[in-house]
Amino acid sequence: MGLSIEQRGTVFLVAVVCLLVGGICAPFSGHDLQRAMQIAIVSCAVLYGLTVTPLPRLVDRPTAFGLALIIGLGLVSSALAHQPLWAFTEVAVFVGCGAIATAFAVLRRNGGEPLDRVLVGVVVILCLIKSTQYLYAGALAFASGERMLDPDLLLSGFSNKRFYGQFQTFTLPLLALPLLLPHVSRSLRGAVFALLCVWWLIAISGGTRGTWLGMGVAGGVLAVLGPWGRRWLGWQLAAVLGGLLLYWLAFTALAGYLGIEVSNGASERLTTSLSGRGPIWSQAWHMLVERPWLGFGPMQFADIANSVAAHPHQAILQWASEWGVPSALCVALLAWRGGWATWSVLRQRAQAGERADLLRLCLFAALVGALVQSMVDGVIVMPNSQVWLALVVGWLLALHVGRSAPTAALPWGWAAWKAMSVLAVGLLIAIAVRDVPHITQAQQQYLGGHGNHLQPRFWAQGVIAR
Repeated sequence: MGLSIEQRGTVFLVAVVCLLVGGICAPFSGHDLQRAMQIAIVSCAVLYGLTVTPLPRLVDRPTAFGLALIIGLGLVSSALAHQPLWAFTEVAVFVGCGAIATAFAVLRRNGGEPLDRVLVGVVVILCLIKSTQYLYAGALAFASGERMLDPDLLLSGFSNKRFYGQFQTFTLPLLALPLLLPHVSRSLRGAVFALLCVWWLIAISGGTRGTWLGMGVAGGVLAVLGPWGRRWLGWQLAAVLGGLLLYWLAFTALAGYLGIEVSNGASERLTTSLSGRGPIWSQAWHMLVERPWLGFGPMQFADIANSVAAHPHQAILQWASEWGVPSALCVALLAWRGGWATWSVLRQRAQAGERADLLRLCLFAALVGALVQSMVDGVIVMPNSQVWLALVVGWLLALHVGRSAPTAALPWGWAAWKAMSVLAVGLLIAIAVRDVPHITQAQQQYLGGHGNHLQPRFWAQGVIAR
């Protein structure tokens, strides 16, 4: 006898949670492991989507048409690119993220509100594990007798502290949800608040200005979304003050008492410098001007070698220079429609305190923060961030209250999407099988001949220029 739809959803959820915990919390984790984790999650999402019938309609016709147009333009741009295989791989990543979002939307639609508790529980567990790792590393550093301490060395599980910051941009808003729920016990509320303070301590010590900017804008947006939005902002501001206090106690008071000098302090990040983004923004702009209609092809920014990065650290410039301006406008329009639809629901239900409404509020804050951060950072490039962006979008789709009664999806539309998803995951697996056995050797060769740091894109060594 085959598994029921609920059992298949449980298997998918357990697999994804295990992959997320392994890809984020393993001490040896990094960009390449997280890319492999993403490919595995895409595979699970596609398999889950193939087994669920009938499928509900998750998006309206204009959105479906817009997505089809984006994929179509991406395929044409890829065929004309200098390195078509890598370009098609980037399109496959986009489709794979769509498969993840679809799977989570269907999972939540079928599983109902109990899955909201699972989502928040997973976020709490992940943040608790990472916070424990950070505090343990800090305790070892202070007890080591060394006269110099770099807070960046306390961060683990990510190839770059900015990638850690992107993960925090998604989880800081969600971690505040238990503080908003009315029936949470005082002891549990205090424990979650303490965890949120430590999570902010890590965000402050990590010095990722994109996270600070994204959370600041998200707080400003939620402040005008009614009393629950302002309560969310109040808890976040209290946790920021708690994080600042912990930072001062650890890296100023205690470090000074022990005679330890702290390098790379958070105050050193309070600048308006572009941190080397000027040259790569200029490169993306010149690419856009040279080929405005179809761009150079997905991932082809990495085909033009530079000394800074394999992506522009700016979502709009990246999409326009690689996929073309029409595709970028279509993406921006879909993002605006989706954001406006969620904003409208939040305004209509501003006084409601149901769990689903509060979760929608926190998810929207995470989405706003991530989109703002993507204007100065590689949120749409890093594998873990892509997974969380897809998860947030998918969950919001499932929670969305449409104006019209739900209707069944068009059979031919779902058939085309399933076929595209299967092809995408097949290409991603093929690329992984081809490259993974030689990743270490390729990185050593690149470092030996091109500088002293890797430039992540698909893999940690992301420059595809030959």
